[in-house]
Amino acid sequence: MIYFETGSPTAVLSDNDLKDGLFEALDKMGVKQKVLAIPPDYTRLPSKAGELTTFSYQYYKEKLTDILPALGTHSPMTAEQIEHMFPGVPAGLFRIHDWRNDVLTLGEVPGEYIEEVSEGKVNFTWPAQVNKLLVEGGFDLILSLGQVVPHEVVGMANYNKNIFVGTGGSEGINKSHYIGAAYGMERMMGRADTPVRKVFNYATEHFASHLPIVYVQTVVGVDDDGKLVTRGLFVGDDFEVFTKAAELSLKVNFDMVPKPLTKVVVWLDPTEFKSTWLGNKSIYRTRMAMADGGELIVLAPALKEFGEDKQIDVLIRKYGYFGTPATLKAVEENDDLKANLGAAAHLIHGSSEGRFNVTYCPGKAEWNLSQKEIESVGFKYDDIDEVSKKYNPEKLKNGFNTLPDGEEIFYISNPALGLWAHPDRFK
Repeated sequence: MIYFETGSPTAVLSDNDLKDGLFEALDKMGVKQKVLAIPPDYTRLPSKAGELTTFSYQYYKEKLTDILPALGTHSPMTAEQIEHMFPGVPAGLFRIHDWRNDVLTLGEVPGEYIEEVSEGKVNFTWPAQVNKLLVEGGFDLILSLGQVVPHEVVGMANYNKNIFVGTGGSEGINKSHYIGAAYGMERMMGRADTPVRKVFNYATEHFASHLPIVYVQTVVGVDDDGKLVTRGLFVGDDFEVFTKAAELSLKVNFDMVPKPLTKVVVWLDPTEFKSTWLGNKSIYRTRMAMADGGELIVLAPALKEFGEDKQIDVLIRKYGYFGTPATLKAVEENDDLKANLGAAAHLIHGSSEGRFNVTYCPGKAEWNLSQKEIESVGFKYDDIDEVSKKYNPEKLKNGFNTLPDGEEIFYISNPALGLWAHPDRFK
């Protein structure tokens, strides 16, 4: 059932619009006694989920008893991040999701089904895992809040991914990522109906239908001035609410470029991107637009680690971003990577497969990743100060830019908010 929907590619929704729409939806649901909110973490700050969680607290007050940020494999939020993203919400309501220890398995998706939807790429079973709080907390409403946007693992982010990955367990997260990587990221991004989504939907229908989950989903884009703007809000409890948001997201967040891009410059906001685990969205979201032999330059002033999870960081350092054949071989030959298929999937996603060059430009603080570290995992390195002089983020506009020397580059101020492709690569 859809409780509220509004949006279009040209809509501009204010925070008050979001509050009014959410309250209208919550009114339709009737009185609730105990509510759990599951918003994204700080890495999804532009999603407006922080504001919507704050509005949810204003609506339910003491009946909103728990807030479980959908960390997945990400680092726990700091007190400063919580205060910034969720202003006015008591810090004592927040819980930390431990993806290795705090989960229950609701059921298992059969290997035969996974083999069918992945077109024979994989045939293992998949556990539908969620944080035990969802099952044991006694909630009569679980609000899953977040943004629908093109995504490298599942095709389009949010809906039940926020549950099965955001509050999921290590096996479920690892295997879901690997299904997508084995099937082919470029066959999935920007599509609502993918093998990974089919697996999540199977789990929702067969194992999680008893959970009182309602999805609060935004669509957020960038206007002509490069400023964030909310284009849609969709609230409901079934797949239809996701498909409607996904349809709008494709219109808002998908940029079909007229020609393959030979040089792309991406800025990674230091408040959001501190790892290649997240920063490699610059690769995921542009790969279908990149020209063979092109160069992707990533300005990453806050880059301090590869994986936000220490164990995954070790694996990235050990195996690097050297392409699908090398990664699949490493999985076959090494138990540590075989036991962390999500890391293996990330290594595949983060490689250009040798088709174009990726140059990372981290900051120069002692805690930033060094040139040696960057080059050890398969990327090129360049000096951020020198590169920023030529490609100054403060002077570039999103899209094509012609520099004073005549060079043409394509600039992206936030890779998490879009998907770029050339028609030859998106079919």
